[in-house]
Amino acid sequence: MAHASVEPVPEDWNRGIVIVAHPDDIEYGCAAAVARWTAQGKDVRYVLATSGEAGIDGLPPAECGPIREAEEHRSAAAVGVHEVEFLGHPDGRLEYGLDLRRSLAGAIRRHRPELVVTMNHRETWAPGMRNSADHRAVGQAALDAVSDAANEWIFPDLPEPRWTGVRWAAVNVMIGYDHAVDVTDGVDAAVASLTEHARYLAALSDTPVSEQAAAQIAMATGPKDGFPATRAVGFELYAF
Repeated sequence: MAHASVEPVPEDWNRGIVIVAHPDDIEYGCAAAVARWTAQGKDVRYVLATSGEAGIDGLPPAECGPIREAEEHRSAAAVGVHEVEFLGHPDGRLEYGLDLRRSLAGAIRRHRPELVVTMNHRETWAPGMRNSADHRAVGQAALDAVSDAANEWIFPDLPEPRWTGVRWAAVNVMIGYDHAVDVTDGVDAAVASLTEHARYLAALSDTPVSEQAAAQIAMATGPKDGFPATRAVGFELYAF
């Protein structure tokens, strides 16, 4: 459960990156926080481990991947993000381990953020709701890659110089959050951002894409116990 008092995620930083597994992962709530941050003038960038090429039934990966990458670029632009990097790992077959850690450490060194945002790495979203293997692998590897990026001896084969400037990592979670972001002013942008995943959402449901997006964002950005905001997104915060 959330703590009785939930603190705001620190905002005295200039550059952040969001590391996730698939196109659309950021858009289920986290993009509302991104919209707030970019409106403040912050430089936020996206790093995606896969292109989501295994994500649409009946659409072969070779066709699906480029469609989903294009959707993600439009989705990012809707919340003020203009740099999106795809790392090319296989969708649905991510494994936590040295290869993924190396890849994410390289991304952290390239982008040189102060804040790293990533996704729920727990076994479940909520009781009885299983989290995907890809999400678990990326969330864990992203947290470890913060330390890896700062250590010159762990992946000496990486071409980028080490980066010791990450001050926090924030894990977007539905339950168990200890920090939150007031996204009251970012909800409309977040809905627009998720709506850009039109081909993906159309494959999930016959409900119109705009209605699906509005419902998902409403659910993800509800009030958070112990946090004084009409709409908020919850995070677990780690300091480095």
